[in-house]
Amino acid sequence: MSTATQSVNVKQLFDLTGRVAIITGGSIGLGRQMAEGLAEMGANLVLCARKKERCRQAAEELQQLGVKTMAIGCDVKSAASIQEMVDATLAQFGRIDILINNAGISWGAPVEQMSLEDWNKVLETNLTGTFLCCQAVGKTMVAQGRGKIINIASVAGLSGAPPDAVQAIGYHASKGGVISFSRDLACKWAAHNINVNAIAPGWFPTHMSDWVIEHKKDYLLQHIPLHRFGTDHDLKGAAVFLASNASNYVTGHVLVVDGGQSAW
Repeated sequence: MSTATQSVNVKQLFDLTGRVAIITGGSIGLGRQMAEGLAEMGANLVLCARKKERCRQAAEELQQLGVKTMAIGCDVKSAASIQEMVDATLAQFGRIDILINNAGISWGAPVEQMSLEDWNKVLETNLTGTFLCCQAVGKTMVAQGRGKIINIASVAGLSGAPPDAVQAIGYHASKGGVISFSRDLACKWAAHNINVNAIAPGWFPTHMSDWVIEHKKDYLLQHIPLHRFGTDHDLKGAAVFLASNASNYVTGHVLVVDGGQSAW
């Protein structure tokens, strides 16, 4: 006897109504853009960053979309700070469905001049911070038997860059680490019904990339087939896809959003 498969409308697949999403570095830039996309699909938001006031302002603005929001000060280099964030989220919402690890920094310096302190600062924030957040939130997701983790990598983690374009070897190394970390974690936590994926954005105007874009604009655009930088909306769809049921059979994947830069 055959059983009919219940059809699911594609709008239902992307619907995030009532789900709880943590976005680190969610108050500005790419984090804010992705948070807005999730909220537009109905997700409740927990925005966390070192500057809590900036998170509070973003949370108040995004609340106008009809979802619940919370702002938390959090340093992703600190396991204790992350645990406080997780505890506060669970106290408020009782669950965690989505984690976007977006908090990150960069430091520009030629390899032969980069200090160990600056190298460590980038690796601790971008890579170790991603690990610590996944570990803390993952314990809740394992207990729930479900979860969606999205780690923000970069096209910088896919290849090297000409020295006249950008000098940020710590950033490249950290984002390459995020990609490998995401793939391995996907294998480890698939048994718990936790999807782990990464997004690798190309050049988007943000507070971190503004200087490079301003001074290297023509050079960068020559290496982007679509011949433009990312906009305030170009990451929304990718984030919603990987956070929703539409990606239930996708894990260990790196979704590149770069205007074709890595296709050359």
